[in-house]
Amino acid sequence: MIPGETIQSMLPQDIPWWMADHFVFFSVLYLVLLTIGLGVGVVVVQSISDTLAEKKKLAQ
Repeated sequence: MIPGETIQSMLPQDIPWWMADHFVFFSVLYLVLLTIGLGVGVVVVQSISDTLAEKKKLAQ
């Protein structure tokens, strides 16, 4: 990669991790995206669980 050249892809294998500014920025970006994704996953699983529990309660 030529100094000053911008990256063409945000995929982890295409990022020049040896450059400190890229390392910090993309590490924080991926950490935030992972946190948001896990939060959405937890909410979806809890809503499915609550729905199944409610259906089971109504069936009794």
